Amino acid sequence: MADIGEEENLVPENTAPTDEENYAAPPPPQLDLEPQIVTSIPQVPVAAPKPKPRKAPELPIFERRNWLIHLHYVRKEYDSCKSLIREQLAESGGMCEYAVYVQALILRQEGKIQESLEMFQTCTLLNPTSADNLKQAARSLFLLARHKAAIEVYNETAKISQKDWEISHNQGVCYMYLRDYAKAKECLTQALAFKRHEISYVMLGKIHLMEGDINAAIEIYKQAVEYSPENPDMLTTLGLLYMQIGQYQKAFENLGNAMTYDATHVKAIMAAGSMMQTHGDFDVALNKYRIAAVKTPESPTLWNNIGMSFFGKKKFVAAISCLKRANYLAPFDWKILFNLGLVHLTMQQYASAFHFLSAAINLKPKMAQLFMLLAVALTHLEDPDNARQAYEQALTLDQKDPGISLNFALYMYNNGQKKEAAKQFKDFEMKMKILKATNPNGGDPEIQDVASKLAAALQVGDSMLWKQSSQPSAPQSDQNANTMPSKPSDNVDETQVKKPIGSIPDSGPLPPPPNDPVGDITGGRGAPTPIIPPYNPYEEDRGASRLESEPTFHPPPKTDSLPPITGGAGLKAGALPPLGIPIASGRTEPPDLDKLPTPPKDGLPSYTEAMNESKKPEMEPAT
Repeated sequence: MADIGEEENLVPENTAPTDEENYAAPPPPQLDLEPQIVTSIPQVPVAAPKPKPRKAPELPIFERRNWLIHLHYVRKEYDSCKSLIREQLAESGGMCEYAVYVQALILRQEGKIQESLEMFQTCTLLNPTSADNLKQAARSLFLLARHKAAIEVYNETAKISQKDWEISHNQGVCYMYLRDYAKAKECLTQALAFKRHEISYVMLGKIHLMEGDINAAIEIYKQAVEYSPENPDMLTTLGLLYMQIGQYQKAFENLGNAMTYDATHVKAIMAAGSMMQTHGDFDVALNKYRIAAVKTPESPTLWNNIGMSFFGKKKFVAAISCLKRANYLAPFDWKILFNLGLVHLTMQQYASAFHFLSAAINLKPKMAQLFMLLAVALTHLEDPDNARQAYEQALTLDQKDPGISLNFALYMYNNGQKKEAAKQFKDFEMKMKILKATNPNGGDPEIQDVASKLAAALQVGDSMLWKQSSQPSAPQSDQNANTMPSKPSDNVDETQVKKPIGSIPDSGPLPPPPNDPVGDITGGRGAPTPIIPPYNPYEEDRGASRLESEPTFHPPPKTDSLPPITGGAGLKAGALPPLGIPIASGRTEPPDLDKLPTPPKDGLPSYTEAMNESKKPEMEPAT
């Protein structure tokens, strides 16, 4: 044990304490000189460190490759995905739900709907509480056109997943295909109450159009535009619906908004160009069509409208060229054939007009205007019996068009049947009075002029009540400025509603629109194809900018002024006939080379006489 003095020597000498030591230093320890008992400190056992795992924990065998299967599926690498699915199902004994689910999706993408349905049913057995499995099974039933079974599955799914807009929407689509429009509208309205989606608005609007309620469809699409104001498809469809009811100002506003958000939207461009073309602005319409031709150069509707714009400008060769291209792209479109017949009839190429009009009648046998124009062509082809049958068939199909009765009366008068002509003229007057009662601006002045001349020739129609309101109307008011007179040559387009074109993602194909004469405008199918009435080639030009609202009548000329129909069917449509020699009656016949007249002598020497003169000896000058 060390002494106390030794401990004191440990402190260095001459060391002055600092301020901190004076104020903060602890008091010196009290030394205990008595012996102490030292006890041992208990030791705490230290746990051994756990070894780190060398690899990730193993996933369950059923879900081990799900992430890789999903990766290949979203990349659309279906071959690699199917090989992984086979390996996964082999390891799990067919109990991997996700692998079976993805395999069913791939089968449906490949068009094997029945096999995909069986796979989704297997998924339902593996997990009966999954709403997604039931939705996919109902979707496959819908694609197999088993709509009632799909509705039953959707009802079972609604018990598991409540307030699901997708279930209500798909139920409404199924009811629409079953033509139960009341339940379809109820389901789609319920789907919109759950969650607003553009596709639900589209389907609800289509149902109103299929019921013929255009105003209700307009209200639905107005709500859709409020929900999605920058959707050019919705704006274009709303503009087309306004065109159907004659509100051209609102239609042009919506189409302009659609082109503001998408300057190359083909459907909006086609609709705006068609409206300009209807109002006679052919140059502006052609500028619009030029933009659309960049994106859809193979659109038959586009080339049809371009051709009729050239026809309105009286550029008939260009019109035929464009219409022939449209006919090449869509050979079974009756409206293109109708327009080709109309242009050839205006160019007095009656054999070609008969060819195209007959083809159009085979595709559209219930359109009266086709038979009327066919009768005009047959009249010029000197076939009066078939021409009369065509007129009678036209009257049978359409008993409201006054143009058919007037053309028939002209035909009867030119053939010397004045009594029957007077009868048809009375029918024309009755139809014209009805047209004037429903639409005061519905008569074309040209029709009224022809009717006045025919009435004077027949000595009938002294009162002519239908002619009293035939004065040219003043500029229309704001409400009437948007209404255009109906075109009898285009009755099908004006009376029937063009259905808006939309798409249903993951909800099955669209229902076919009823009696829609237009078909895929979508660039599709949904752009309107106007038929511009022709100009009368037998009268003077009354202004190229005026748009006629009634069909032009082609009164047959006198018999002695008809050109011969020799070899007319062999000529190409639109080609010029061979030159001929004019004869006394004004007709032209092919030249006969053996009977050509000798040319008149002009006083010049012939080649022989000139050579003989050159061989004579020169005379010497007399001296």
